[in-house]
Amino acid sequence: MTRYPLKVTLAAAAITAGGAAQAQTPCDDVAITEMDWASSAIVTHVATFLMEQGYGCDVLMVPSSTTPAMASVAETGRPDIVTEVWPNGNPAYDGLVEAGKIATIANVLSDSSVQGWYVPTYLVEDHPELATLQGILDNPDLVGGRLHSCPDGWQCKDTTESIARAVDLEGAGIELFQHGSGETLATSMAAAVENREPWLGYYWEPTSLIGKYEMTRVDLGPFDAEVWACTVDPDCEEDGLTAYASTPVVTVVTTTFADDQPELAALMSNVAFTNAQMGDVLAWQEDNSASAEEAAVYFLTTYDDVWPAWLNDEARANLSALIE
Repeated sequence: MTRYPLKVTLAAAAITAGGAAQAQTPCDDVAITEMDWASSAIVTHVATFLMEQGYGCDVLMVPSSTTPAMASVAETGRPDIVTEVWPNGNPAYDGLVEAGKIATIANVLSDSSVQGWYVPTYLVEDHPELATLQGILDNPDLVGGRLHSCPDGWQCKDTTESIARAVDLEGAGIELFQHGSGETLATSMAAAVENREPWLGYYWEPTSLIGKYEMTRVDLGPFDAEVWACTVDPDCEEDGLTAYASTPVVTVVTTTFADDQPELAALMSNVAFTNAQMGDVLAWQEDNSASAEEAAVYFLTTYDDVWPAWLNDEARANLSALIE
């Protein structure tokens, strides 16, 4: 798909919508983070477009990452909106909540982040038992006799190794193969799927690969918080079986912004993407070597049955040219 016609179409509609948008309550100084990873940047560009063209705002996108963004909020009360925050194990987030400086207003990934062991769906279609851990252990050859794991420095290396030891993966005839980088881990999946070969490995969502390829997450059984706490603790020597943790991913705003701009806070409380939607957008972005802005255009034009429900009536009218 060529991205430029989409961008031109949306830009033209925005020009048409821009004049009507000024009827909204003034919001001429809104600051939103543009984090340094793809999915968060896409959220930012989608939200910025809606605020500017639907609500008549002037929006400043602030390049950042989680730690400096939270430090800035603590010290200056800005930026107003921080997209795609991963609260788990984030002391700055916990401290700002306790201090009453930020409010968590949305699960921006509505089904939270997802991680685990994956196999290509075509393998499961031919061998349904491969959707379960026991099916994997009973049929090592069907998955290529290898579990592709994470490089050094990634927490998933430790968790995957712990779970593999707990189920005696190697005793079942499946080698634990540690990749040297995230790139080689991704390449191994892509090469296997494109050649319809066996593959078993750790991965997570939302990512462009899971958005592009049909993969099935292996059922490892229920999540056990106590076992999981041990798998992520380098000093814990006990291995146990548990599903991987699913981590909430949220949007936060300053409490001042929530009080001063309730309509925008209401908008941002509605901005949420499923992993499937974000994975699709990330896959399109990668395939088209597209910018975050262009990926946002793809989302707005492809999912025009989703985002209008995020808006209030006036903003929806302002953007009616984009809604089929």
